[in-house]
Amino acid sequence: MTPETVIDILREALWMIVLLASVIIVPGLLIGLVVSTFQAATQINEQTLSFLPRLLVTLIVIIVAGPWMLTKLLDHANRLISSIPYLIG
Repeated sequence: MTPETVIDILREALWMIVLLASVIIVPGLLIGLVVSTFQAATQINEQTLSFLPRLLVTLIVIIVAGPWMLTKLLDHANRLISSIPYLIG
C-alpha cells in the first residue's frame, strides 16, 4: 500500500465525517441564529428558549436524514472493505 493510497483513504474518511456532521449541525446553527435574533429583538434572555428549538431541530434532522446518512456510511464501509484485496496485494 502506497502513501498516496493511505492519504486518499484518509481524505475520503474525513470528507465523510464533515458531510455527515454538517447535515446535523447546520440546521441547528440556523435555528440558533433565528432564535438569537428573536431574543435580541424582544430582549428576552431565557437560556432554555434557545436550547429547546435547537434540540428539536437536531432530533428531527436525525430522524429525517438518518437513513441517508446510514446509507452513505455503509456504502463507504463496503467500498473500503471490498478494496482490501487490491490495497494489500
